[in-house]
Amino acid sequence: MAWRCAGLSWPRGTRIPVLAWEGGRVSPLTAGKELGFRAEGERCCVGARGNPCPLGAVVTGRAKQARCAECARLDRAHSVAADTIADDPRTYRVYLAWFGPEMVKVGITAEERGPARLLEQGAVVFSWLGRGPLMAARRTEELLRSALGVPDRIPYAAKRAVRAALPGAAERAAEIGELHRRAVALAGWAESLERLDFEAVDHAEVFGLDGLPAATAVVRELVDGGVVAGRVVAAAGPDLHLWTADDGLVVLDTRLMTGWSLIGAGPGEGVTVPLLDVAGGAVQDGLF
Repeated sequence: MAWRCAGLSWPRGTRIPVLAWEGGRVSPLTAGKELGFRAEGERCCVGARGNPCPLGAVVTGRAKQARCAECARLDRAHSVAADTIADDPRTYRVYLAWFGPEMVKVGITAEERGPARLLEQGAVVFSWLGRGPLMAARRTEELLRSALGVPDRIPYAAKRAVRAALPGAAERAAEIGELHRRAVALAGWAESLERLDFEAVDHAEVFGLDGLPAATAVVRELVDGGVVAGRVVAAAGPDLHLWTADDGLVVLDTRLMTGWSLIGAGPGEGVTVPLLDVAGGAVQDGLF
């Protein structure tokens, strides 16, 4: 029986990631779990805002979001990140997120979501900065980006590259703590945004990063008939770090799974999809 993946999520209150499947089923991804699947057919657009794609479009295997251009436009049109929802009545929080040395970003998230957004991004450490209305949070986010020289996005390739060589918890907290001190001291914050005290929340244990070995390869895309199988070693953001039969530690961005019909595969079947080598070896560019 084929299943269709709806992506990896971090349910509030559990701190255990799950793979969600169309129809509402979920598969918890605890460390040591054996995972194996084979992709079948073509990768199809997943639609937008809970609605199916009207075109039934086929999308490329390398896209991180399984949406055609029209559905991607519709989905983004209702996104807070796109600044198209100015009248959202919810309370928002501004945060600093740390992914590695000198790798910090500023962002906002709805307060009701708690730390879910930080878990989804793979933030190793984070601290709240302030809370208040959406537009006040957005204006303060822009102020902090400019004044502190920090971005609002960090590429996942950069995050993955440092996960196996992170400094200790105290050093991590100290770096983000210094930025927090500078941030709350800035003039120009929106008046309706409440400043929040520094409190470092560390996700290294949650993600399974303590003692994590360096990855040897990253899955570039899924293909018809291609297998990904291995044992879960760590999960950070959308990434699964899998110990595989022949390729060592391989990172799978689970966003690449959406849009595919997937069937089960044995944990010893290894990886037969295109890989990007990140350990100095050859790049696999075909199924076999």
